Amino acid sequence: MSGKTLLSSTSSTQQTGDTSMTSKAFAGAGNLIKLLPTGTVFLFQYLSPVLSNNGHCHTINKYLTGILLVVCGFICVFASFTDSYTGSDQKKHYGIVTTKGLWPSPASESVNLSAYKLRFGDFVHALTAFIVFAVLALLDTKIVQCFYPEFESSEKVLMQVLPAAIGAVTSAVFVLYPNNRHGIGYPATSEPNDPSSQKSQA
Repeated sequence: MSGKTLLSSTSSTQQTGDTSMTSKAFAGAGNLIKLLPTGTVFLFQYLSPVLSNNGHCHTINKYLTGILLVVCGFICVFASFTDSYTGSDQKKHYGIVTTKGLWPSPASESVNLSAYKLRFGDFVHALTAFIVFAVLALLDTKIVQCFYPEFESSEKVLMQVLPAAIGAVTSAVFVLYPNNRHGIGYPATSEPNDPSSQKSQA
């Protein structure tokens, strides 16, 4: 009886440890997901099980899943070069940031769109968003099973360590280069953008 009790206790402890590890992994992943465009995360989570055949990939599944990864990665980068403003029609408008300001520029008589011009920080944010998406996507269970199933046994450790490490790095990056843009796929603030106070940062 004592042997069974000890075995049961050990098994329970191991399950608790696995649950704790998984919780930490999901918590870390959840914090990183906030740095990505919402639509991109939804698109990936919705289509990856379908295109990857739930991780049981044939050749066509690998191609389709690879295309999904490329498209989602591109969206993460592209969204970092977009911003929004409230025009003279009191509606929110989105545009692409350029060296001269925001483009296109309808309903902008009351807004100085040149204040939304391209900054070095935009490239930093784009690279950060791409890295965050790559980490989360390439460690996804179905992606691992599809492209490199031999690493599945080490996935739990990677999922625990990498999100925390990337989270620390991205936090430092966003301290150095604050992101005041509210581009496509990112939540907007309750107040209209104020170019004079928000867009002046390098």
